[in-house]
Amino acid sequence: LKLAAGPAPGRAELAVSRLHPTVSSLAPGFAARMARSPGFARVRWDASESVEVTTLDALIAAHGRPEFVKIDVEGFEADVLAGLSRPVPMIALEALPETPEITGAAMDRLAALGDYRYNFAAGEQARFAWPDWRDPAAARRALADPSRPLGDLYARLEAPRDA
Repeated sequence: LKLAAGPAPGRAELAVSRLHPTVSSLAPGFAARMARSPGFARVRWDASESVEVTTLDALIAAHGRPEFVKIDVEGFEADVLAGLSRPVPMIALEALPETPEITGAAMDRLAALGDYRYNFAAGEQARFAWPDWRDPAAARRALADPSRPLGDLYARLEAPRDA
């Protein structure tokens, strides 16, 4: 079953890179924006596919609440989180230096769900870059450095927001 996560159920167009399928994206304009980025210089989004979209809430209703969610959706991270109405204990999302506003929007959504603390893993490293878990303001300051590498931002739930 081909299924994407997003803000609401329905269908969406997936921009596909046949040579590099791991960077396919549902984010409108992502392919054009990243085509100008040195890290994506060899990537061509040369196909598209209509895909069914569900929400994290629907997946949780069907399968139960996960302890960990990994979101690596090439610029669609905040949109995926828009389909989540209850916090989960740990979330990791891709944080590209070229798209700080997307990471910021994802952090805003997480802040609406609960009190999260953050850490960062650069590239494909299996260790955290920061010696401690940071509050949202400190994490945003560290992520604002445009020379930082791409990587994954980990969010650990300290306490849910009162409903």
